[in-house]
Amino acid sequence: MTFKNSLVAWKYPSILLFGIGISNFGAWVYFIALNLIVLDMTDSALAVAGLYIVKPMAAIFTNVWAGSVIDRINKRNLMVALDLFRAVFIALLPLTSSIWVIYSLVFVINMAGAMFGTTSRSYITKLIPIEQRKRFNSLRSLMDSGAFLIGPAIAGLLFLIGTPVLAIYINAAALLLSGIITLFMPDLEKERSLEQSSHYLSWTIMKKDWGIVMDFSRKFSYIMLIYFLFSCMVVMETAMDSQEAVFAKAVLLLSDSDYGFLVSIAGAGIIAGAIVNAVFINKIPISYLIGLGSLFVSIGYVIYALSNSFSMAAIGFFIIAFSLAFANTGFQTFYQNNIPVEIMGRVGSIFGLLEALLIIMTTAIVGVSAHFISIRLVVISGTMIMFAVSILLSILSMKASKSRYYSIGNAGEKM
Repeated sequence: MTFKNSLVAWKYPSILLFGIGISNFGAWVYFIALNLIVLDMTDSALAVAGLYIVKPMAAIFTNVWAGSVIDRINKRNLMVALDLFRAVFIALLPLTSSIWVIYSLVFVINMAGAMFGTTSRSYITKLIPIEQRKRFNSLRSLMDSGAFLIGPAIAGLLFLIGTPVLAIYINAAALLLSGIITLFMPDLEKERSLEQSSHYLSWTIMKKDWGIVMDFSRKFSYIMLIYFLFSCMVVMETAMDSQEAVFAKAVLLLSDSDYGFLVSIAGAGIIAGAIVNAVFINKIPISYLIGLGSLFVSIGYVIYALSNSFSMAAIGFFIIAFSLAFANTGFQTFYQNNIPVEIMGRVGSIFGLLEALLIIMTTAIVGVSAHFISIRLVVISGTMIMFAVSILLSILSMKASKSRYYSIGNAGEKM
């Protein structure tokens, strides 16, 4: 491929990455600002914790039905509508003084966010050719890593020159800009309109769609097993992260500044991993990205859980952060290559529903156990479970007999 052809091939993927990047930067600003607004309003850590419960609850409520809509309507138009919808509702947040109204608005915003995530995954799969997906996903991982580091820094600067309210409006503007940028993306489903969605929310249709996903899962059990095991990794990571600050201060006896430095080390690991991933992505098989990436993420958590000093915890944090880019890039590429795009919305929504339920249950169990038993014991037990899952995931993903699932092609072609 010539340089000119390469530029043409990456024109729309680059625009899409730019839009995703703006949205991600804004999301970090919004996340930090909203926490501060709720804390200032209520002076309650419990009220802030409630914001973390709203997101998986919104995902559960949305994923029951969203896949039936996403797979049948124009995805580009839906992405634009969801960006604009979230921009409007985020802009309404500073106008209320009721914590319950804020929770309600955040619930609706997260519903739209859950739907946007599944929709964008389907659109990306349609837009990006198979041979470009691994590179695109590695660049997206780099973009996400940049947002993780730069987003909070931007939020801090905004707080210096203004207030958290200003940061909220900045995020609303970022989503508005993201929606406008998405309008410049190609319309891959011109025959489908956003207004058609009302025809796809009947109980009969949803029941039929669940049956289609179950049939696919039985027919391609290996694909869905990899999906489920990777989701279990995400669930355990979320549960362990919920105890991160408490573990650092109560068990490792770190000061606030030490803990802040530990988080900075994780940020450095994320950027380093994303850069290495982007540079060497074409030389690493998808199976190794998933298998070894997940394995080293869990190894990092085990080192952290067993640590008794700042330096050992820092090593664990860096390994976790460095490895995440590889694992996420591998999984996203595997998912795009093996789930037929025609049912991708339904598969993502239904298994996303399962993941959200597991996150709520596991996080609650970990939190209660840490309170009544021992934080150290609970964190060690959780990381050992994660380590066992990652070993199984590594063995299954790198089996020579399953190599066809990690080569060019997808399940739609194998059906």
